[in-house]
Parts: sequence; C-alpha cells; structure tokens
Amino acid sequence: MGRGLMEQRVLRDVDVVARAGLELESFLAEAIESVNRAVPHVASCLATVDPSTLLLTGTVKFGRLRGIDSHDHEWGLVEYGSSEPTAFRNLGTSEHPAAAMHLLASRTGQRSARMEEFMRPNFGFTDELRVVFRDRGQVWGGAALFRDGSDREHFDDDDVEFAASLSSVMSVGMRAGILASLAADPTPAPTGPAVVIVGADGTVQQVSAGAEQRLEQLVGSATALEAAGIITSLVGAARRYARGEVDLPPRCRVRSRSGMWLVLHATPLSPRGDTHGDVVVTIDEARPPEIVPLVVAAFDLTQRERDVTQLVLQGVDTKEIAASLHLSTYTVQDHLKSVFEKAGVRSRRELIARIYFDQYVPRMGTEVGPSGWFAGV
Repeated sequence: MGRGLMEQRVLRDVDVVARAGLELESFLAEAIESVNRAVPHVASCLATVDPSTLLLTGTVKFGRLRGIDSHDHEWGLVEYGSSEPTAFRNLGTSEHPAAAMHLLASRTGQRSARMEEFMRPNFGFTDELRVVFRDRGQVWGGAALFRDGSDREHFDDDDVEFAASLSSVMSVGMRAGILASLAADPTPAPTGPAVVIVGADGTVQQVSAGAEQRLEQLVGSATALEAAGIITSLVGAARRYARGEVDLPPRCRVRSRSGMWLVLHATPLSPRGDTHGDVVVTIDEARPPEIVPLVVAAFDLTQRERDVTQLVLQGVDTKEIAASLHLSTYTVQDHLKSVFEKAGVRSRRELIARIYFDQYVPRMGTEVGPSGWFAGV
C-alpha cells in the first residue's frame, strides 16, 4: 500500500474514533495505534492541556514510555522552565501545529536542549515529532512521538505534514473524551484550598491539611507527587515568572479523577528575580465562572451558540434571548437545537445539568454561604 493511501486510511480511522464518544484514554489508545501505521515510532506521550493557559493537565503514554514516570518531574521543569520554539506552549500559538526536532535543527542550526540534554540521555531517543491538537484557535492537547534509530532514525517532511493533518480531528476526540469522563469516585472531596511547597531542589518541603487527598484526585497517589508532570510543569512555569520572562504566575484548570474541576496556581515564595527559591502550589475547587467557559468550549459551539448558552444558563427565556441578541425567536430555537445536539441533551434543563452536575452534586446537603456558593469552599 502506498504511503499516501495509508495516511488517508489512518486519518479516516482516527476521525471515526474521535466521534465515537469514547472516554479519553480509550480514544487516545485507539488513535495512536492507528497513527503508528502511518508514522512508525517506538514511544509516544499524549497530553491534555488547559486551553486558556496551555499548561499540562494530564498525560497518557504508549510504547517504551508506558509505565515510566520516574522522569516526569524533570520533564515538567524542562518543558515549562525554558522557552524552546517547540515547547507545547509555543507550538500551540505557532502557524504550523507540528515540528520534527532533527529537521528543525538541520535547517536552522538550533538544536533542542530538551532532546540533547533530557530525552536522549534518559531514553535513548534520537528524534521527536511534536504536534498540538488545535481547533478553532483553541489547543486541547498535543503529542510527542519518538524514534531511537532502530528502524527509521529521523522523521521527515511527510511525517510532519501528516501529523499536522491530525491536529483538528484529534482535538475533536479530546474534547469528546473529556466530556465522556464521568465522575466515578463517590468519596467526599476536601473543601478549601490545599497548599504544596516545592523547594529549590524540586522536592516537596511542606503540604497543608487535605493536600494529600487533592493530590490523589489529580495523580492517583499522594506519594507520586514528585513524578507528577502537572505539578512540576507549574513549578517550571513559576520559575520563568520569577526570572521575569512572563508577566503573570501560572495557573491551570484540571479535571480530577473524580470528575471535579480543580484550579492550580503556582507562585514563587521568594522575591521576584530569585529563580531558585521555593514555589507554592495551591490546589482549589473551580468555581462555576471558571468552569462554564471551559465546558461550553468543549462542546465546540459557535460564538453565537455560546452567547445563547450563556443566557440559557442565566434562566433567560427564548423571547428575551432573541431581543438581547437581536435575533428572531426562530433563529434562537435553531441555535438551541444545535447546542442540544452537540452537548448530547434534549432540553434546557438537561443542558444546565450537564454543565453543573460535577460541581454541585458532590456538595449537595452542605451549607450555602452568603455569596450563594457553598460555605467553606
């Protein structure tokens, strides 16, 4: 079978599984198995990111990287503590969504420190192909494919172009996978923020009450913190903030293993300019104003559909929505029909439940504070 025909078949297969409503890890496993037929590789790491910040929110590994977490801590510091052109945050905003490290180095003379000083010494990989999963200007994740010279040593231009063709369809599958992940852990979650202090050497110095439970929600084990890329990516980004390379300390929103959305912040404890001091990472439950834009965006709504949805969530009826947006009631109803289809619901009530279910149901029966949000949260 010719290469072009193989790539067409693989792209079609990935498109099918992207729209099959699979849970995230199942989708990624099926997709990467298909991709390997068109772009052979010995290992891969697929990551989800917060679309608003492009900070890491989770990883799934395949091939030779499966089950290897011992270097995740170092990777987070390398990836977010420096600013290579092919770092996911930079690739996410570049014109082209894919790049191969060896090709880039041969054409620009700029070698990747990430490859030379981290990937090659630790894993023996000789080349890396990266692609971000982007659709309508939003990045939902990315992938890194690796070769070690055992078969084909380097990725070529055709590999890069095929990876780029996967960007949009993989984004569709990631959004669907996030929405398909239902809350499965009935264990009551702690309330209030948890704090983790990471020292200059990258190890955990102190944790607050409830932090272990929060960490278990994120990575499955409180003892796996130093191998958690989510935390170390924030620490690396905080060190860039301390060096004055970015204007704001990093934050990201992450859907926990129980289905609840959490917000993570990282801030240097030492004065600005001290790039090697302690970093405090705060983990807290996301409030509805932070959750709604993320969840609504995951439904892949048009801008007008988002406008209609925001008003529906405020309890505005069809006639008022039409007047507010200067539309006819029939046009509003058409938009609502499209929103219901994309969200997999049949009514306004189901739409509201779909968006707020994970945030309100786990807290039902607890005291409501004067702000209208749950007390102690």
